[in-house]
Formats: sequence, structure tokens, C-alpha cells
Amino acid sequence: MTDFIQLIIAGLATGAIYALAAVGFTLLWQTSQTINFAQGEFVMLPAFFCLAGIKFFGLPFPIAALVAILLSMLVLGVIFKFAVVDPLMKQGTLPLVISTIGLAILLREGVKETYSAEAQRFPSFFPNVNLGTAGFNVSADQVGVLIVATGTILLLAWFLASTKTGRQMQATAQNPTVARILGVNVERMVLYTFLINGALAAMASLLISPIYLAKFSSGETLGLVAFVAAIVGGFNQVRGAIVGGFLVGIIDNLVAAYVSSTYRQAVPLALLVLIILLRPQGLLGRAEERAV
Repeated sequence: MTDFIQLIIAGLATGAIYALAAVGFTLLWQTSQTINFAQGEFVMLPAFFCLAGIKFFGLPFPIAALVAILLSMLVLGVIFKFAVVDPLMKQGTLPLVISTIGLAILLREGVKETYSAEAQRFPSFFPNVNLGTAGFNVSADQVGVLIVATGTILLLAWFLASTKTGRQMQATAQNPTVARILGVNVERMVLYTFLINGALAAMASLLISPIYLAKFSSGETLGLVAFVAAIVGGFNQVRGAIVGGFLVGIIDNLVAAYVSSTYRQAVPLALLVLIILLRPQGLLGRAEERAV
């Protein structure tokens, strides 16, 4: 039972990071009909922004982390929107999807060639100690990641539900035409969504890199799992993406411990197939009807 509880806590910590990336998927889809298959690389890149700040500019880790978040909002939010999404959106969804796949390859190989192909150790915000209580041990890293990631998600949920800007963003996601008629600056709300996605990707990167190291190839797995989590929970619901992230994280850890770590990467795909067969709209998603 003790091992089971420890696995659940580890799964929740991992799932919270998946949820951050999955929420970014969902927000971009809701507001701009953008499916970003470079999302995994968006989570990989901020760690290298931070490491570059430490190595080349001598910044202390907290300052380098803050710079990485701001750079992510600029590069992965503003520049991505205006340089990639806006020009290709007029061409339809397929060219945009293909371009994000190409962008993922470009970012991955760019980091490999300009920084390093080797996995890099990454500093942690939390002490490297075990917290023993009630007969079991959990690492301070896992507890810290769970608290910070969950706090970030709750802050985002509060922002979307309780602020004027957040409600305008939700209105834009639900019906941009009506939102524009009601006086909402739809273009600005869409830009805010891209900025939030950049910040969420940076937070996920800073939290996961101390555990799994900073690797140029880490985005491939992260992007796949975050995409699966968004679909499992419901691609048109932020809360669905959150639930999907936690669920995938827990199942992933339990399968690795009780079945085999060999099948660990197959778990998200198996879960995806199961959800598509039984509930295509996702666990918390809503079915959408379209006139044809």
C-alpha cells in the first residue's frame, strides 16, 4: 500500500506537468483552431534558454528561469503567432499542422546543433531530499513540482473564470463572431492565449527538466503525451485537459511499476485508442455538431 501511494504521488507530479502542456494545446485550439504539434519542443526549449543564461551570461538560476519564461512568451507566443500561425491560417488547417511538425524538427535539431546533443543536468528549485512521513518516502522534487504545477493550473482557472480578460478569452473561444459583436477585441484575446501557452510551456520545462534532464529529444515524448492527455480529457475543455494530464501521469507510473517499463510509452497510445472508441469527445469534453 505504501508503494502504491508513493506511485500515485509521483504520477500526480508527472501528470501535473503533462496537464500544463495539454492545457496549452486546448487553449490554442479553442481560440484559434491551431493544433500545435511543436508543443513538446515548446516545453523542451525554455530549459535551454535557462541553461544558456547561466552558462553564457552568468545569470543566477532564479533570474535565468525568469528570463527563460519571458523569452518563451516572446518566441513561443508572439513570434510563433505572427510568423507561423497568422500567415498559414489563411491556407487552412492542414498546412498549419504540417508547418508545426516542421517547426518541431527545426527546434529539436537546432538545439542539438547549437547547444549540445548530450543530456544536461538542470538545477532544481527544490532541495534534493526525501520527505518521510506516515511510513513512506517521497522526494521534495515531486512534492514541489506537484504544488507549483497545480498552483499554476488553479491560478489559470481563476484567471479565466474570475477576471474580465479571462471571460473575454472564454467568449472568444466559444464564439469569436458573437464576441466581436459584443465589443471583445478578439485578436488581442487570441494573442493573450499564445502568450499564456508560452508561459505554461516554460513552467512545464523548468519543472520537468531537473527530474528527466534537459535533452533536445525530450519534446517528442512530451508532445505526444500532452496531445493524448488533451484528447483523453476533452480537447474542447480546459478542465478536460487538466484531468487528462493527471490521469495519464498516474496510469503511466502504475504501468511502469506493476506491468513493465518496456510498455510505458505505449500506455498513452493505448489509452487514446480506448477513449476514441468509447467516448470520442473525451472524458469531460462536449460533443460538437457541425452543419454540412
